[in-house]
Amino acid sequence: MPTALEGARRSTPAAELVSGHSSEALLGLIAAWLDEAKAEKVVTIDIKRKSSIGDYMVIASGRSDRHVGAIAEQIQRKLKEKGLGRVRIEGLEACDWVLLDTGDIIVHVFRPEVRAFYNLEKLWGQGAPVAEAV
Repeated sequence: MPTALEGARRSTPAAELVSGHSSEALLGLIAAWLDEAKAEKVVTIDIKRKSSIGDYMVIASGRSDRHVGAIAEQIQRKLKEKGLGRVRIEGLEACDWVLLDTGDIIVHVFRPEVRAFYNLEKLWGQGAPVAEAV
């Protein structure tokens, strides 16, 4: 059963706050921004039917902790420019795994060895990613 906070979040998705765009439109923007930031091995997983925490999960790698931090900060800045300044972000202190939560889309940016250890693609995707770019 969803909590009041989850219900409120689901009733006004973050993507709709960006000029009425859908989650898919916001996902496209995030994918483009990850490409601009030179993120590696970007995978998108549709989690709509698996969880109420969001619609999509995006997983990407950075080459080093500095690169992971730079990618996350760039995505956060671009989201703020689009009117999504309330994006929750965790992990910027260490930058081995940074999570950005827009409400509709959860973005994970990992160092490669941390990504391999947690293997979220297998946990959430069960081998069925929406898209993958190397």
